[in-house]
Amino acid sequence: MDEQALLGLNPNADADFRQRALAYFEQLKISQDAWQVCAEALAQSIYSDDHIKFFCFQVLEHQIKFKYSELTEVQQQLIRETLVTWLQAQMLNPQPEKTFIRNKAAQVFALLFVTEYLTKWPKFFFDILSVVDLNPRGVDMYLRILMAVDAELVDRDVVHTSEASYYFALIFEARRNTLLKDTMREQCIPSLVESWYQILQNYQYNNSELTCQCLEVVGAYVSWIDLSLIANERFINMLLGHMSVEVLREEACDCLFEIVNKGMDPIDKTKLVESLCQVLQSAGLFSIDQEDDVDFLARFSKLVNGMGQALIASWTKLIKNGDMKSAQDTLQAIEAKVALMLQLLIHEDDDISSNIIGFCYDYLHILKQLSALSDQQKANVEAIMLAVMKKLTYDEEYNFENEGEDEAMFVEYRKQLKLLLDRLAQVSPELLLASVRRVFNTTLQNWQTTRFMEVEVAIRLLYMLAEALPVSHGAHFSGDVTKATALQDMMRTLVTSGVSAYQHTSVTLEFFETVVRYEKFFAVEPQHIPSVLMAFLDHRGLRHTSPKVRSRTAYLFSRFVKSLNKQMNPFIEDVLNRIQDLLELSPPENGYQALLSSDDQLFIYETAGVLIVNSEYSAERKQALMRNLLTPLMEKFKVLLEKLMMAQDEDRQMALADCLNHAVGFASRTSKAFSNKQTVKQCGCSEVYLDCLQTFLPALSCPLQKEVLRSGVRTFLHRMIICLEEEVLPFIPSASEHMLKDCEAKDLQEFIPLINQITAKFKTQVSPFLQQMFMPLLHAIFEVLLLPAEENDQSAALEKQMLRRSYFAFLQTVTGSGMSEVIANQGNVERVLFTVIQGAVDYPDPIAQKTCFIILSKLVELWGGKDGPVGFADFVYKHIVPACFLAPLKQTFDLADAQTVLALSECAVTLKTIHLKRGPECIQYLQQEYLPSLQVAPEIIQEFCQALQQPDAKVFKNYLKVFFQRAKP
Repeated sequence: MDEQALLGLNPNADADFRQRALAYFEQLKISQDAWQVCAEALAQSIYSDDHIKFFCFQVLEHQIKFKYSELTEVQQQLIRETLVTWLQAQMLNPQPEKTFIRNKAAQVFALLFVTEYLTKWPKFFFDILSVVDLNPRGVDMYLRILMAVDAELVDRDVVHTSEASYYFALIFEARRNTLLKDTMREQCIPSLVESWYQILQNYQYNNSELTCQCLEVVGAYVSWIDLSLIANERFINMLLGHMSVEVLREEACDCLFEIVNKGMDPIDKTKLVESLCQVLQSAGLFSIDQEDDVDFLARFSKLVNGMGQALIASWTKLIKNGDMKSAQDTLQAIEAKVALMLQLLIHEDDDISSNIIGFCYDYLHILKQLSALSDQQKANVEAIMLAVMKKLTYDEEYNFENEGEDEAMFVEYRKQLKLLLDRLAQVSPELLLASVRRVFNTTLQNWQTTRFMEVEVAIRLLYMLAEALPVSHGAHFSGDVTKATALQDMMRTLVTSGVSAYQHTSVTLEFFETVVRYEKFFAVEPQHIPSVLMAFLDHRGLRHTSPKVRSRTAYLFSRFVKSLNKQMNPFIEDVLNRIQDLLELSPPENGYQALLSSDDQLFIYETAGVLIVNSEYSAERKQALMRNLLTPLMEKFKVLLEKLMMAQDEDRQMALADCLNHAVGFASRTSKAFSNKQTVKQCGCSEVYLDCLQTFLPALSCPLQKEVLRSGVRTFLHRMIICLEEEVLPFIPSASEHMLKDCEAKDLQEFIPLINQITAKFKTQVSPFLQQMFMPLLHAIFEVLLLPAEENDQSAALEKQMLRRSYFAFLQTVTGSGMSEVIANQGNVERVLFTVIQGAVDYPDPIAQKTCFIILSKLVELWGGKDGPVGFADFVYKHIVPACFLAPLKQTFDLADAQTVLALSECAVTLKTIHLKRGPECIQYLQQEYLPSLQVAPEIIQEFCQALQQPDAKVFKNYLKVFFQRAKP
């Protein structure tokens, strides 16, 4: 072997050596006999370097995986012998191989097994067992090989194939694996099980590592072998013995879990679980409070969860089968586990608690199905409820300012508990409401002296009731009197208790979240609105010391104000005055720390807009207030734009451009308060927004930071088209002209939707404008599309694809808005039409192809009749009809792809429209000229034309798909 190249296998080697080693590996993979050199190196232990040994196994792995069938009988025998020789050497070597080499060797053995077991090597396991006997190193390899074989046969996490052939390979593998497992069950599984028993018996007291490995193998295989081989007295007794051995019990737990998880007859499953439980209980394993090993308890909790869910699955099957007597016995068995389940659920370690939630959830599902609950079952429900309430509580270590992995895990755990709470509400809504009310009232009465986590969870429970006890449109304070009264009392307590002043971010946030969740409370008791508004506006909310609280409150405040609508009227001026400083545009000077980020300020601007627009003030007053809101932005904008024009430093330019963009964004956001033009006019606000337009548009001609500035102004124009309607039209031509200058693919992509919006909204009103800018826009698009790009530049190719789609979407909007004359009046209309034909046929992009066929069918509908433009009928037959056949016949036109099928559907519509407009002439052309030119058989031509003439378009669409499926090789 190339010794120099092998040096690069060392992880510490430099990049050149590593590159050389990689190239050498690729070279060996395609070489005819390189594998033999590697086989010899392994069999004779030529190399001591671990990375070279691993490398040799990789070469063998590649040979077995991809080129095994090319080998002669003798060569295949050599691979078998190499592996057996290597295995024999493991028991004599002074030191065991590194774990990563043993694992790779096991994978190679497993690959050879799936390749040869059914044909050449039926004694695979017996040969391995005869080599390893009970030698600890040999047993280690034997167990690793068994796990690798299981991974090949069962573990679907192992990806064996590339995406393209994945489906068919999966079917083949599934069949092969079933055959392998069936053959193993017949020929060797009983012997393998016996070997496991011998290993466990031999090593359980003196080699915990091998014993745990063997238990893992038993757990893996039990899912697909005869359960009676494992679930018998000698095996179960041994496993239960392991449950008392500290180093073995976690693995024994997992093994028992797999046994319990095995699918079987419901009555047999109940018996198995019950017998296991009796033994575990008599061994003292149910005494949770005396166990302090949390890792073991987490596994034990998973086992109890498995047993509980297994019993519940049996109960469900028995009920379905009508076996009420056995179902009742199983239910008693389930009930007997509830006390243990509750101990695990309430455990202070969240992993232990989390592992039992499945059993708990399913148990509540059973109770939900029962017609009446016993006193014990009611007590169980209450105990689960109290456990959930306790476990929802944050612990002291939770880091609110810097949430990491532990915090994220607790958030996920809380979501599981919420599902339990929702299920509790389905079983006994009255009990849940009463329990929450009791906890809430007790906590809120003494919130000043109560720990933050208890106050937070009390408010959180009230918040969670909104989803646990669902109503339509948040009407929690009407309907059921008991529930409405309870919720109303709790909300009153929340807003009058003063708890919003609690000095902890979690409590503060929960307060605001709950107030917004139950906004309908303020329609019933509006007298509380002022105090809640003050909480939002002062140091408890928008001026809190925590940026996280300020940010979330900005969003919640916006929602709160919007939901209260007219009830805000008495407070509008006061609120606007109080938020004045929060509306200031943060200057891009260093060192200035604003209270709110620009994203948060968007919500404040939207809130201000909503307050003004929804107020009961006169139009004059609304206009004055809106001008007060927007004038500072316009003034700042002018100053900042001048500064940008003079700025030299690029960082300074970026900071100024961002600030300008924020100003435009804030003005845009205020317009969200308007639903349509009528409200803008009613408020007398058109003039203010037109002033904004005049202020912002000069930014389009700024040569610096074009992308940022154009993006902001473009968004503002989108909003103004909705709010101002035709009043915005005078500004569009010059804005468009600026936006088409020096633009890139992304600029055009974002500009075209603006033109589409204008076209679709104003239609013929903007016809002169469209006539004027049509060719400049097309020139700009094709200038970008024709730019040369690197062959492998994926992002450039994607940008061009997206721009092409935008271009076709533009043509679709123009034709769909009844303005085909815009295209017809262009000097080179044919060139435009050819681009559509090209889009339909040449580019393998079904989304664009679909759009192109929509454009073509629309043009045929408009121009395809006897009175259409001169020469268009010829264009239909020479180009549109061929496009309808050439596109689907391309290899890239994948009829198994959903988007492509939609494109084909539009292709069918195009052909139907041609037939509709041209009548028998179209059929004659297809029968006598076009289809014969494609070598289509006469009977198929006849069939095609008959399908095309069917009045039901769906019939032809279905036929067309079949037609092209038959036509493609």
